[in-house]
Amino acid sequence: METHLARFTQASARTGDLRLASVAIIVAPAEPPGEAGVLVTLRPPRLNRHGGQYALPGGRLDPGETPLQAAIRETQEELGLDIAETDLIGRLDDYPTRSGFAMIPHVFWCEDISGMTPDPSEVAEVHTLPLREVDSDKIPLLDLRPHSEHPVLSAFFPTLGHTMYAPTAAVLYQFREVAMRGLATRVAHFDQPEFAWK
Repeated sequence: METHLARFTQASARTGDLRLASVAIIVAPAEPPGEAGVLVTLRPPRLNRHGGQYALPGGRLDPGETPLQAAIRETQEELGLDIAETDLIGRLDDYPTRSGFAMIPHVFWCEDISGMTPDPSEVAEVHTLPLREVDSDKIPLLDLRPHSEHPVLSAFFPTLGHTMYAPTAAVLYQFREVAMRGLATRVAHFDQPEFAWK
C-alpha cells in the first residue's frame, strides 16, 4: 500500500468555497489472525451533522492546524486511538462534499487497536471492514438520481449488513483502487445522496 500511495499524485479540491476537513483511513489487524481491515464508525443519530451515517474518523481543521495534525487529533478524540505522523502511509485525493467541505483523506497503519475507547458522544459503533470486502468487485454501486448529472456512489459491506454511501463510500473505493490495486482512479465527480448534503 505504501508503495502504491507513494506513486499516486493527489488532486486538490481546496477552494475558497469549501471548508477543510481531514479523515483517517486506519488500516489495522483484523480477524481472523493475519488479516487486516479498515475502521469505520457509525455516527449517533442525534448529531446535527451527518447523524446516523457511516463515517471515517475525522472533522474540520482547528485554527493553525495542518490536515495531517487534524486527522491524528480527531482519531484520538473520536476513538481514543493514539496514532502518529510516522504511522502515515499515504494520502488520497481531496473529496468535495455536498455539505461544503474539502475532505482530505490520510491513510494510516495502526498495529494495535486493543486500547480503543470510542467517545459515545461522537461514535455509536465502530466496525472493522475486512480488506477482502473492500476489495470486492461488487463495489462500487452507481445510481443515477434526478438531482445530479453524475451517479451516486455506494457500496454494500456484509460486515455492516448495510449500504454505505458517498462521501465515505467514495473515499473507501478510491482507497481500494489506489492503495490496494495500484490504480489512479478518481472519485471526486461521484455524487452523494440528498440525506448526506446536510
